[in-house]
Amino acid sequence: MTRPIGSAPSLDAYSPAQIAILVENGGVAKVRLHTLQMATLGVLAGAFIAFGAMFYTLVVTGTDMGFGPARVLGGVAFSLGLILVLLGGAELFTGNNLIVMAWAARKVTTAQLLRNWGLVYLTNLLGALGMVFMFDLAGLMELGDGAVAQTAVSIAQAKIDLGMIAAFFRGILCNILVCLAIWLCFGARTVTGKILAIVFPITAFVALGLEHSVANMYLIPVGMLAGGGGMDFGAFIGNLIPVTLGNIVGGGGLVSLTYWLVYLRGPAGTER
Repeated sequence: MTRPIGSAPSLDAYSPAQIAILVENGGVAKVRLHTLQMATLGVLAGAFIAFGAMFYTLVVTGTDMGFGPARVLGGVAFSLGLILVLLGGAELFTGNNLIVMAWAARKVTTAQLLRNWGLVYLTNLLGALGMVFMFDLAGLMELGDGAVAQTAVSIAQAKIDLGMIAAFFRGILCNILVCLAIWLCFGARTVTGKILAIVFPITAFVALGLEHSVANMYLIPVGMLAGGGGMDFGAFIGNLIPVTLGNIVGGGGLVSLTYWLVYLRGPAGTER
């Protein structure tokens, strides 16, 4: 059973308490998706994030804007990925960490939560890897006389070189911002409002060099394919495991559980 969200003027953003109810109800709907539907939307999300990551790689290639401004511009470009996911409709593992809110309210079982996370994670990986090969076959790595390929290698190498502790905590911080972007997107009522809600948190996580598991499903393999020496499957998994765990802690714990405690704890929640 879903909670009513109450009424609000049509042009106003939803209040945080109303957003909490929307996120909880959305989590219930997500775990009830048919397996084929969930898997297909998971592949799409992996592909959408790969589009954003490729756009980011291109934008930061050869720029002379300076370290900070170049990363901010790259972050704006990367925002394309989450815009496609949220407005186009797709199932993204990091965003689905917000299902913890419905789980904490006992409207989603642990088995339902893990089924969603497992299937979406694997299909996100399939979508991201598919785009690695499609971009390569399209010759996009050769843009800028091969400069884009060099950028892809350097991005992947930097991720591989992170220690497990740094990767874990960068994963936490990343998914705090990603889930807050989704939270704010739930609060907006217009397409323009939703896009603006997404761009600033996502730009921040990219500019800060934080770690997103689904983005890394594209960024590391494409760097490996572009000829990154010293990178192999073991190094890829060595990055993905701590980043994924950090993403779960950041999105599922520090965002979902915090807002559940504030707004939804108890039989009826605190619908203010």
